[in-house]
Amino acid sequence: MANVHPLLDAARLLYDLQRVSEIAQSLSGNLNPDAVARQLTDALVDRFGCAFARIWLVESDRTSLRLVASSGLYTHTDGSFARVPMGAYKVGKIAQNQVPFLSNNLPEESWVKDRQWALDNQIQGFAGYPLAAEKRVLGVLAAFSHRPFAPEFLEVMQVICMTLTVALDAALQAGQTSRLQEARPLEDLPLSDRIAAILGDTRPMLVGTERPLPVSLVYGILRTAELLQQLACSYCRLTYGDRSVLLEAIVSQSPDWSDPDLLDSRPEQAHRRSTLMDLTAFSTYLGGNLQCQPVTGGQAGQISLELPYTSADPALTVQVQCRSGLLQQAFIRLAHQAGLTVSDVAAVRITDTASDLDSPPILWIRHDGRPVPEGAAAAVDLSVTADQLYEQVKGIITGDLIAIAPCPGLSSREQQVMQLLAEGKRDRDIAQELYISESTVKFHINNSLTKLSAKNRYQGVYQATLRGWI
Repeated sequence: MANVHPLLDAARLLYDLQRVSEIAQSLSGNLNPDAVARQLTDALVDRFGCAFARIWLVESDRTSLRLVASSGLYTHTDGSFARVPMGAYKVGKIAQNQVPFLSNNLPEESWVKDRQWALDNQIQGFAGYPLAAEKRVLGVLAAFSHRPFAPEFLEVMQVICMTLTVALDAALQAGQTSRLQEARPLEDLPLSDRIAAILGDTRPMLVGTERPLPVSLVYGILRTAELLQQLACSYCRLTYGDRSVLLEAIVSQSPDWSDPDLLDSRPEQAHRRSTLMDLTAFSTYLGGNLQCQPVTGGQAGQISLELPYTSADPALTVQVQCRSGLLQQAFIRLAHQAGLTVSDVAAVRITDTASDLDSPPILWIRHDGRPVPEGAAAAVDLSVTADQLYEQVKGIITGDLIAIAPCPGLSSREQQVMQLLAEGKRDRDIAQELYISESTVKFHINNSLTKLSAKNRYQGVYQATLRGWI
């Protein structure tokens, strides 16, 4: 566009380019080549006053072109020019030579097949352009006009062709990828492609090299992708790190599920919240973490799922037997985090029940005031970390035990606040019941979350319950 003729009408050119920008925006995200072509031919007729416009796309065998869009005087795509051999007629020559052709006196051109047709329909202008991307011809765009084409329009047509070529190339490549996916079983595709199949128009960004993952991790990631699709995911990134795989996304429908005040009672929202809670528990079981938080003032949400790779030491096997289902789930998750193998036949049993203390050696879970029974090899409390659990199990097996200092618990006031929070009460209800201000309630909640290493209230209640502090 740097070589615009000095006699061109600058105002007209800028106006037309603005309309091209609007067309480009309308084509964005459309991955159907025929629909992209039809949008463009309609725009040439409706917005730029062409008598009619057509687009042919090169067939996969590269020997012919197929008419995919026709607007204006003729809208059918099954006439005598439905298929054009490469190099035949003006359309075929434009595709073969990749050279545009312009004429403002079409009836007088020697190559016109039906001169009388041009006269009867008062067609004067013809503009034919190859649609080529990186020396690959994708098709041909042809526009016809009742009047000679203005120089400004011919300049604009070059921009239109570039815009159309980019949109068509993206659509054709997406279609090729889709056909390859259909030819292969879904479970054989890379995880990023399976996520893309779920999300539809939103293509996930891949960071790092894809690697085989355990079935449990793949299941958790794909279930999360299904939730993202329901929440209108607009951005997704899959990252393969050194020790974990991370799925991050931005969604346009994101209530703060951790705050009971903001929960929606509609059935679809209740279903999504239930799914989210299931995924949170599942990721916890795998030693991972699922986070949800509002962004841009609550107009959108950010969701991230991080799951560690399975790298358990087969020599360090543990069996987990707890009276509480919640405690059982928590220590299974902690064992996975620690890199221990959880099995029914194990070298160490992690438990809070006093039955059968002889075999295998017992790692006792100290909580609710119960004493450590005689015969237990070692003990941990509910503040134990994954690294500490690993060292204790390894110490039992090797005979090199270490002592673990307990973590400070919640104060009595913090316990009261967290207990009421666990009952689903709001900040103002807690404040009224305890005769304190809402700011004081928030102060105690924030202190509790820090002690619990929790990032939100849902996690805080979960951790406090797990540790027996409420």
